[in-house]
Order: sequence, then structure tokens, then C-alpha cells
Amino acid sequence: MIVILAAIAGAIWGGIQARRRGGKPADIAQYAAGYAIALALAGLFVTIVTERLL
Repeated sequence: MIVILAAIAGAIWGGIQARRRGGKPADIAQYAAGYAIALALAGLFVTIVTERLL
């Protein structure tokens, strides 16, 4: 669940960042995908750590 929420938040955050920088639609999509992957990976590590501790 954390991974999915992190991926969605990353996509939104990346899209906003690209739009603020004046990016074209392809730039916005690339930023959204990159941020989604990065935050999903971070969310995966958080999930693994919390499962190991609990």
C-alpha cells in the first residue's frame, strides 16, 4: 500500500515540478514517471523495514 501511494505522490510531484519549469507534455510525463519510480522504490524500502520490525 505504501508503494502505491508513494508512486502516485511521486507522479503528481514530478508533474508539478516539470510544469513549474515550463516543460512540454513529454517533459511532464518523463518527470512524472521518474519521480514515481524513485518514490515507489523508497516506499518499497519503507515497507520492507516496517514489515521486518513488526
